Amino acid sequence: MKAIINGKIVLKNCILENKVIVFDKKIIDICDDVPTNSKIIDAQGNYVSPGLIDIHIHGCNGFDAMDEDENALEVISKGLAKTGVTSFLPTTMTMSPERIYKAFDNIIKAKNKSIKGAKVLGAHMEGPFINEKYKGAQDSKYTYSPSFDFIKDYKDIIKIISYSPEVDKDFKFTKKVKKETDIVLSICHSDASYSIGKEAKDLGVTNITHLFNAMTPLNHRNPGVVGLGLMSDMYCELIADKIHINPDLFQFIIDNKGKDKLVLITDSMRAGCMPDGEYELGGQTVYVKNNSARISNGSLAGSVLTLNKAVYNFKESTNLNIYEAINLASLNPAKSIKVDDKKGSLEIGKDADIAIFNKDMNCLATIVQGDIVYNKIN
Repeated sequence: MKAIINGKIVLKNCILENKVIVFDKKIIDICDDVPTNSKIIDAQGNYVSPGLIDIHIHGCNGFDAMDEDENALEVISKGLAKTGVTSFLPTTMTMSPERIYKAFDNIIKAKNKSIKGAKVLGAHMEGPFINEKYKGAQDSKYTYSPSFDFIKDYKDIIKIISYSPEVDKDFKFTKKVKKETDIVLSICHSDASYSIGKEAKDLGVTNITHLFNAMTPLNHRNPGVVGLGLMSDMYCELIADKIHINPDLFQFIIDNKGKDKLVLITDSMRAGCMPDGEYELGGQTVYVKNNSARISNGSLAGSVLTLNKAVYNFKESTNLNIYEAINLASLNPAKSIKVDDKKGSLEIGKDADIAIFNKDMNCLATIVQGDIVYNKIN
């Protein structure tokens, strides 16, 4: 049993001070006194936060979820732990079916493996069922019409499918996925009109992938996918690196979307936590300079953002307080993929997924299901 003392405990609706959080694999208590025989962790006045959850990340530390190297996800996992991320969805790209299936096989192995880092919760399949018009850094050579047969053998590992509903003829794929699986469907790389997006929502599509990026924009006659995201109760991912979206829009988004269905993500590629230079994403060369990752035509190619930095950026650009900003990267993503019964907030009975951050959201320690996987504090 372990106990964290001298911390500002970040709950989903307040900050607790002068309390002790007691845990083993799960959170046992939040109380006044340290139980006897507990291993003490001194937070030294820093924030004791729920671990962050990145539901859209391609890679970091020089590795990518599409790499055929079985050790890639372990390297990514350990890198993420240094940023306070305690669980994540490795995210695939629009590539050949063989490469996508190999990535799924590696994700299954990593999910079932004991890794001293962030926990793999499943896969986020971004593409290949996308609209070429908004392909961004995805490779149009490998785009396909939505097909349930394409994913049926991996429906238990896939948590999210990001796709373009307008290329789904008669919404056959959408209806079958909703009927036969628990997979979350998310609109992405899409030329959908507002009305088509709304029809998809009515059929059970609950999420929008990286809001504003690679989708029909907000227009006064056709509100587009962006308008659908802002006006509905759908979960909306957001890349808060100040490059994909002007930070002056952050408060506008909160004012119009609210703070319960907004999910901060990184969309990080292998150059995350790495120096500037040339890298690869989905078979294409990516040039990283000044915190921006782009392919040769200038299109953004994911990001090099870390999730703790995304929280900091968003908090600094809005009127949110610290626990509200942290919810965007912990509780909200957990809810969006239906794991909030176990993860996403510091509550008795939930997994002991905990991170300690200083006031600038730099990570000092990370605990995954009770195990200390990263520690700079003591």
